[in-house]
Amino acid sequence: MRFFKGMWVVTAVVPLIVGLSGCASNMIDVRKGSDRVSLADEKQVGSCQSKGKITVSVLAKVGFITRSAEDVEANLYQLAVNDAVDAGADTVVKGESSEFGKRTFEIYKCRP
Repeated sequence: MRFFKGMWVVTAVVPLIVGLSGCASNMIDVRKGSDRVSLADEKQVGSCQSKGKITVSVLAKVGFITRSAEDVEANLYQLAVNDAVDAGADTVVKGESSEFGKRTFEIYKCRP
């Protein structure tokens, strides 16, 4: 009987965790105007006005399941773009990542 209880828990919990990890990408809203924010390299923002640095973080692990690096990076980028819109910036530059699921971005105003 114990075996069946254990199997029931695994059968119920694993799909829930997998489903939640897939939905995490869809939970980040896309701000109006974020389509006008571009990703640039440090060398491309020399004549731009700095609007500061931001550090964003997302859920990188759901239970014992680690999300894909591509999904985590896409979420980090979207959060940075959203913050850039709020700050009146139009360009973001990827900075360092101290841990998986967390990244610093510099934001700039490059276009008039």
